[in-house]
Amino acid sequence: MKISDKPLLSYASHDLPAGLVVFLVAIPLCLGIALASGAPLFSGIITGVIGGVIVGAISNSHTSVSGPAAGLTVIVLTAINELGSFELFLSAVVLAGIFQLVLGIVKAGIIGAFFPNSVIRGMLAAIGLTLILKQIPHFFGIDADWFGDLNFIEPDGKNTLTRLGTIWDNMHLGAWIVGALSLGILILWEQPFIRNRKRLKMIPGALLAVVVSVVVNLIFFQHNEVLRIGDSHLVALPDLTEPGVLQQSFRFPDFSAINTPLLWKTAFVIALIASLETLLSVEAVDKLDPHKRTTSKNRELIAQGTGNILAGFIGGIPMTAVIVRSSANLEAGNKTKMSAIYHGIFLVIAAFFIPQLLNYIPLASLASILLLVGYKLSKPVLYAKMWKDGWTVFVPFIATVIVVLFTDLLTGIMVGLGIGIFILLRENYRYPYHIEKEGDTSSGEERYIIHLSEHVSFINKPSLQKALQDIPDNSTLVIDGSKTKALSHDVSVALSEFVVVARERNIHLTFLAIDIPH
Repeated sequence: MKISDKPLLSYASHDLPAGLVVFLVAIPLCLGIALASGAPLFSGIITGVIGGVIVGAISNSHTSVSGPAAGLTVIVLTAINELGSFELFLSAVVLAGIFQLVLGIVKAGIIGAFFPNSVIRGMLAAIGLTLILKQIPHFFGIDADWFGDLNFIEPDGKNTLTRLGTIWDNMHLGAWIVGALSLGILILWEQPFIRNRKRLKMIPGALLAVVVSVVVNLIFFQHNEVLRIGDSHLVALPDLTEPGVLQQSFRFPDFSAINTPLLWKTAFVIALIASLETLLSVEAVDKLDPHKRTTSKNRELIAQGTGNILAGFIGGIPMTAVIVRSSANLEAGNKTKMSAIYHGIFLVIAAFFIPQLLNYIPLASLASILLLVGYKLSKPVLYAKMWKDGWTVFVPFIATVIVVLFTDLLTGIMVGLGIGIFILLRENYRYPYHIEKEGDTSSGEERYIIHLSEHVSFINKPSLQKALQDIPDNSTLVIDGSKTKALSHDVSVALSEFVVVARERNIHLTFLAIDIPH
């Protein structure tokens, strides 16, 4: 029986643990992205809740999880400063959501299908490598860079690689012990003798790792000051139970600048980049889905638009579908979109009822979860497979990996796509037809047949013209378009012009299944 044939709630035994794991990963990501965006910390939690509950309910993706996006941090930070207030920025978020709704309604989601598989695979592999490199410092208790940052250049001027060089001088021994212990538990939980035991399998390895890390740090706190992990290396969820904090946490949009071009420009940029990142993320995560389900891209845009409108109205930063959360979701064994909804519910419970408890979680433990997710996204076997598929696949793949690693997600995707298009055009330029020589005719003339391919565009015109020029004088030529579905006007005109040339060169020319203007 297919998953879609059963009620969503029937998979709670899979989706609840997966939602819990995603929730644990999402907390520091929501807070870190809000901090890097220059927005109130709680705005990241608001977006995480809406991305999980609302977007998860509307979307038909069973794998993706939405929330604050690291790729939008620079845009958000710049927009808040340019507009002059967070409330004005919120009005741009609302407008961006409306733009996304329109994109979904006019079925612009088809854009996501035009990105080559090699580029999507490259994006996933690059994110995996970036996660590994970015989480290693957190694993050792070095939290100078905000948790969840994926950019090569960091806010303090260092970069992903130079940050690694500071580990041995700045590592925190207690954080390293907790990180290593957590990673060991996660690896142990991957082994067959654990997976094959029903009772042990029911306990998420990530949850066990986090619980153990909290217990170990509490022991450090009581008995060893050197190993004790300080507040700067722990989750820092705002405590809404303190007087006045809840009222200050919800902010509302200011539409007083609705006639300002800058506001509309900001909204358009957010909508465009958020939509593109969402489409790419959904396309990528669909490929990871073991059940190979396909997400409706237009419905996803409508879901994201709805989510951003709501987020803007109550003080949240923009959201997208996010590969890191989605990959963690799949890795935790989710079955349906209820895991995304559960993760949003867990965020609500955590923010309102147990913030103090969650603030005992070491970031090193959460880093170990993302290290394992990163490895599974960028396994060595993937690179070997892409290499075996040939250079036309491997070159855009590895280019995407390298550029994403050293710049950012969208830049890498655009470079990979550009290289993919260049290779496609090159191949089309080289193989728009096939020439066959049948030997001499009864009159002693050489006979040639040019079989045109299915699609012959204006790009193919120069190579086709050269092929026609190389046909010997006093020969017979048949141009066969019986398999051609699309012949560009430029090529059609070029063939028409060759009719005159053929007469002058005494070439007996025949067209099959082609209407040539005279």
